[in-house]
Amino acid sequence: MSVFVTQLFNGLSLGSIMLFIAIGLAITFGLMGVINMAHGELIMVGAYATYVVQQFFAQYAPQSMDYYYVIAIPVSFFVSALLGLGLEKSLIHHLYHRPLDSLLATWGVSLILQQMARTIFGAPNVAVLPPEWLDGGVHVAGMVFPYKRLFILAFVAVSIFVLYMYLNKTAAGRRIRAVTLNRDMAACLGISTQKVDAYAFAIGSGFAGLAGCALTLLGPIGPTIGTYYIVDAFMVVILGGVGKVIGTVLGAFGIGLIGTLTEYSTSATMAKVITFALIIVFLQWKPSGLVSMKTRSLD
Repeated sequence: MSVFVTQLFNGLSLGSIMLFIAIGLAITFGLMGVINMAHGELIMVGAYATYVVQQFFAQYAPQSMDYYYVIAIPVSFFVSALLGLGLEKSLIHHLYHRPLDSLLATWGVSLILQQMARTIFGAPNVAVLPPEWLDGGVHVAGMVFPYKRLFILAFVAVSIFVLYMYLNKTAAGRRIRAVTLNRDMAACLGISTQKVDAYAFAIGSGFAGLAGCALTLLGPIGPTIGTYYIVDAFMVVILGGVGKVIGTVLGAFGIGLIGTLTEYSTSATMAKVITFALIIVFLQWKPSGLVSMKTRSLD
């Protein structure tokens, strides 16, 4: 029983990380249909923003090091969001309805951002030391639940709740949902789709930054940290259903649980193969994903 509970916790933990990585992509990919290959590098930017905040506190306020991570959370969000906003205004805005061009352009941007990170911070990985209040874990019946993993679970839950309230309870969020459902009709009703695209891309990029901030708790970071997660992010979004946040949540936790449980009985490589095979079979049966978009469009 303890082994099962431990594996279940590991699956939820992995699912929460995948959800954090994919939620920003779900917003941009679902709204604009842009295949943003630079999403992983926006995660990297959030991770390095956390590292910079840590270095600043270590140099100028060492007595307050326990609180640097609290400051790093909004900093990583706004740095990645501003970078995403600039990227949308300068490049992606001109590539709507041109998926191959946007794919190649964002892939080029990802290479540029990686090289900039190597130039500024160096090629080797750097370590972000977690605050002392995240050391240790909760001991229950011989099982240990690390504080870092529990914090990431709570962090993801709060972020998803805030995003849900924003999309459903604010005028700006409802405009994003309207454009996602029917862009032409939303434009006819006076909604500036260009502004909605820009703000939505900035929000999605900001969530990528938060994902990078969370990943610093799990190990060292480097210029290619986002490359390891970009495929998983697209996999979660497509499995959950393009444009549906609840589908992304279900897809992330489903993949996390399946991967962890199969890895326990096989190996990490076989677990990945089995997970991919199950996703392919499922999408053959239901191409729209776990949660399909309800729309009046005849397409």
